[in-house]
Amino acid sequence: MLPFAALNNTVAPFALSPANDLAPMLYAIEAEQPSDGRAREALLDRAMGLNRKRKSSEAIRRGRLPADGLSFVARSLSGAVVGTVRLWHVDAGGQAALLLGPLAVAPEAKGAGIGSALMVHAIEAAESFGHRAILLVGDAPYYKRFGFEAAPTGLAMPGPFSRERFLALTFTLGALDGAAGVLRPSGVKIHRAPAARALAAQAA
Repeated sequence: MLPFAALNNTVAPFALSPANDLAPMLYAIEAEQPSDGRAREALLDRAMGLNRKRKSSEAIRRGRLPADGLSFVARSLSGAVVGTVRLWHVDAGGQAALLLGPLAVAPEAKGAGIGSALMVHAIEAAESFGHRAILLVGDAPYYKRFGFEAAPTGLAMPGPFSRERFLALTFTLGALDGAAGVLRPSGVKIHRAPAARALAAQAA
């Protein structure tokens, strides 16, 4: 994995061709802001459907704040949120780790490399902060390119999940050795505060 050269709020925009092959779009990967909350939720509904909150990963994220400094958006030149990714603290059978997701891209920008750019930025940021492992549930052929492989067989998601889609990336040798049991959330609880207000407090 390449070292994370400089952790800034914004990285240089990339030129890309959107899925509809119209004029190239410019976007930048930036730290998520509290004001992005509604736009992010609307993007997730469009990209993943209204049943997205029934997934086992959502049970881990619900009522928790994302890991500090590990929430990112892709923003178009017009300021629209066209992609999102967050990472969350979890207890992986006695080992500290991160859970990545959801990763989503606006339907009109799919196939343009935004998802890959978000993944690379998030992974490098997590490594630079000293985290030892990332877990996720997703399509193995896609995430393999970023270094993910099958998660330890002793680990499980809460509720139903597909074993072949449960993946892990480790930054240090043995980071998940001996990890067993069901993933549990270990991040800061929101405690009734509105999500946007809680995220603002985290960023302050």
